[in-house]
Formats: sequence, structure tokens, C-alpha cells
Amino acid sequence: MSEIRKAAKAIKEAKYLLITAGAGMGVDSGLPDFRGNEGFWKAYPIAKRLGLSFQALANPRWFDINPRLAWAFYGHRLNMYRNTTPHEGFNILFNMPHEKFIFTSNVDGHFQKAGFSEMKIVEIHGSIHYLQCSEPCSDSIWENNEHIEIDEEKFEALNYPLCKNCKTIARPNILMFSDLRFVDKRVNLQLARFEYWLSQINDKLVIIEIGAGKAVPTVRMMSERVRRSFDSTLIRINPLEADGADIQIKKGALEALREIRKFM
Repeated sequence: MSEIRKAAKAIKEAKYLLITAGAGMGVDSGLPDFRGNEGFWKAYPIAKRLGLSFQALANPRWFDINPRLAWAFYGHRLNMYRNTTPHEGFNILFNMPHEKFIFTSNVDGHFQKAGFSEMKIVEIHGSIHYLQCSEPCSDSIWENNEHIEIDEEKFEALNYPLCKNCKTIARPNILMFSDLRFVDKRVNLQLARFEYWLSQINDKLVIIEIGAGKAVPTVRMMSERVRRSFDSTLIRINPLEADGADIQIKKGALEALREIRKFM
């Protein structure tokens, strides 16, 4: 039996689905996954000219030393995520007739945009659609309704938000590299709802992991933790790093989900 057919069979026999997703989930929507410097620099040529890797630029220190650069990067991503439509694979997952929860390292908000309930999603690295103080002066988190204008040539933000409490520079409520200032209140509430959902499982659970690589293994580790705890089937969809799962599908997200749907 092919891996696709095995996946479809496992999903059909399950009552619960845990969907875990990394950056590869967004590639078919046209979003960059920032895999390696070349992929990042293709999306942000200015970073190549400045000699900055994704890890170097996705660092909270820029909000102190060059907030216009920091907000050019995050403002560009905010605009990109707002203007991009989630691909058909999100809809395929949404229409599966299971009790579902999402665990994702993506900060783009595309599961909510595709119709999934805010109450059934963990965004373990935070969300670009929420803001916090860059200090931070408090544990306040608020919705990001800002419209950031960017000078693309200079790669500088022409405007940026301020903390609603202390009026210093605000930043996205995203867990960055070397980040000791991330306010984790919202993520902790999501995790509490997730743990409660897991505690209520009383039938077969299947995990569908999509586009989660080994470089930042947060999502893979959660998939494997739940797999062990519930003796559940792990379906790993990843064109390059599908190893280590019960069912390994070496394809991109959209192609794999379309093929699985044929046998559902």
C-alpha cells in the first residue's frame, strides 16, 4: 500500500486530528520558508547586501539599535502575510470531519485566515498579528492593526508602532532568536487549551505533520511527544525530511493533501 493510501486510511479511522505545521506549510501559498541563507536572501536581497542572515535579522536587538530596519523586516512580512491567501491544502484539512487542534511554529496567522478556530490553535512562536512592548514594560499584548509603510530601496520603515503603555517602540509578539523579552502570556493560554484538549481524547488520534524541518525542531518534537503519549500514528509530510514517522510522505503540503483527499 502506498504511503498516501496508508495516510488516508489512518485519517479515516481516526476521531481526532492533531495538525502540526512548520514553515513548509506556507510554501504553496507563495510564502518563503527561509531555508538557508540563499532562500532568505532571495526574499530579502537587501539582507544579502548587508550581510545579514535570517537568524541575525530576526533578533530583538534591532528594535534597540535600528528600529527602522527591524520594522522594515517585520512590516514587510506583515504585509506579505496579510496579502497572501492560504492555499487549498488548508481547506482540505479544515473539511476533514474530525475534532482538530493545530500546533504551529508559523507566525503568519494563516490557519485562522483559513477558518480554523482561534481557540484550537497553538502558535508556539507567537504571531505577527499581535504586538508587545520591546522592553517590555509589562506583559500586555494587543492586536496589530498597524499599516507599516516601507522604503524598499533603503529597506527602512517609514513608520512604526509604539507601546500603548510606555510609548517606547513596540515589536511583534514573536519569539525571535536570542530573545529574552518575548511576552509568552498568549502562547501559554493557547498551550493550556491544547493540554485540556489532549486530556479529553478518548478515541483514535492521528497526527498530520506538515513542513516541519529539523533546523528548528519545535514542531517535530511536539508531534513525537504526542505520538508517544497516545500511541498514535504520525504522518510526516515533508519533501526533504520525512524520516522518523509511521507514514512518510516526501511531497510538498498541497500535493500531498490533494492526493490524500482522493482516497478519503
